[in-house]
Amino acid sequence: MYSTMQDVPLTVARILVHGSTIHGGSTVTTWDGAGPVVRSFAEVGARAGRLAHALRDELGVREGTVVATLMWNNTEHQEAYLAVPSMGAVLHTLNLRLPAHQLAYIIDHAADHVIIVNGSVLPLLAGVLPQLNDTLKHIVVSGAYDPALLAGFAGTVHEYEALIADRPDDYPWRTDLDERTAAALCYTSGTTGDPKGVVYSHRSVYLHCLQVNAADMFGLTAQDTALPVVPMFHVNAWGIPHAAFMSGANLLMPDRFLQPEPLAEMIAAVKPTVSAAVPTIWNGLLDELDGGDYDVSSLRMVVIGGSACPPALMKGFEERHGIRVVHAWGMTETSPLGSFATPPGGLTPEQEWPYRVTQGRFPASVEARLIGPAGERMPHDGEAAGELEVRGPWIAGAYFGGAGNDPERPDDKFSEDGWLRTGDVGTITPDGFLTLTDRAKDVIKSGGEWISSVELENQLMAHPEVAEAAVVAVPDEKWGERPLATVVLRPGATAGLPELRAFLAGRIASWQLPERWAIVEAVPKTSVGKFDKKVIRAEYAADQLDVTVLGKE
Repeated sequence: MYSTMQDVPLTVARILVHGSTIHGGSTVTTWDGAGPVVRSFAEVGARAGRLAHALRDELGVREGTVVATLMWNNTEHQEAYLAVPSMGAVLHTLNLRLPAHQLAYIIDHAADHVIIVNGSVLPLLAGVLPQLNDTLKHIVVSGAYDPALLAGFAGTVHEYEALIADRPDDYPWRTDLDERTAAALCYTSGTTGDPKGVVYSHRSVYLHCLQVNAADMFGLTAQDTALPVVPMFHVNAWGIPHAAFMSGANLLMPDRFLQPEPLAEMIAAVKPTVSAAVPTIWNGLLDELDGGDYDVSSLRMVVIGGSACPPALMKGFEERHGIRVVHAWGMTETSPLGSFATPPGGLTPEQEWPYRVTQGRFPASVEARLIGPAGERMPHDGEAAGELEVRGPWIAGAYFGGAGNDPERPDDKFSEDGWLRTGDVGTITPDGFLTLTDRAKDVIKSGGEWISSVELENQLMAHPEVAEAAVVAVPDEKWGERPLATVVLRPGATAGLPELRAFLAGRIASWQLPERWAIVEAVPKTSVGKFDKKVIRAEYAADQLDVTVLGKE
């Protein structure tokens, strides 16, 4: 027996039409450094229509054509987010923090036909152009720029506003597309080789929006204003730009003003209710709020993902500024939201903390399992650890193989039965709460036992004079591997390494205590703000760190 329900495709075009009509009065606000620039959803929808006409009629974009963006979080980027997939083309968000050789690889691998770029990052693109093949035909520049930067480009250069001017607002949006076709393309950060492409379908984007808007997730409604500090080139800004158009939540876009002071100023001025970013962003913002006079009382929730959030940072926001910090977990391959740390009901605030410091609980559509070192299934008892594998309707089952090529399913990323191997090591409780203890490549294997670098980092960052801490495994003749702790001290700090070691000794098992320590000016970061531990390991191997040995090795 089949159902009697209508078979309506789940497409980005339906999100665009719904948001620009039903929620036409909601707004997208871009912070331009001096203040807010506001457009309604209806205006954004009309401008998306003009952009689609221009892409089709003048730039030759057709169904399946790849249109890239190299842009900050702003209204023009939102217009491309909606227009490109809704006309049947594929939106490819380029990471503007990648090195030039990786950008060139990604542009060629995706066969980008058009790149829409902000004028402020045009110098980056200009440096990449000589390395490209001939698939790129058009560059569309939004904002002021120096034309001389593109003097050697063999294709056509367009100015964004001039390109869309005098074109119709209405466009025959492809609400009828096969929902399994490609809507967007995003590449991993490529920390261990060439970046890998993940192709999101219209169906996965639509279903992921429903997850983002669920009450026990972001819970976005038309009464909210969402501030996605997480870049729109980083896994679709965790789904917020599309989810806001579905729910009617207003958007506050920070553009390139991601430093603590302008973030604090825009929060005080525009009063967002929900925000999201990686821990390094919030660490700097907390220092700014502690030292300044800002009204940030509008924020009901800040979502932190990308890497584990130190409990001290969570408590600092809540206890000193009344802002609730919520953990989430995900990755490029999971669209990204895979779990969200909403505690069970009926608990006191103190009883909630053991749940809040986890990576959260899996929603109904995401299945998870733990695989042990010998390939065995590990129990979900909150104690047994293993590598996390997941599957679901917004979880990747393969990587993009490049234009005209078959998808790639490397064994180290996808199991024989189709599950995604995340590379994260952790535990799962019987009621589905995930706690990550490390990345598989970062866990410290010392004397046959595992030491969690994340746990050591969190405990170190609980010290009031520690701004950041990163712990990596380094070779050890006796134990195989031992932890090396690198620490960034806050300005004016007086704590020495013996004091930090003593502080840590009171919080962890003695055998896990690092012998090797180094004070550093900054922890190296990846293009999306995560700790780049391979750089620390390389610096240690090259004897470029000033390492102090404390205690017995």
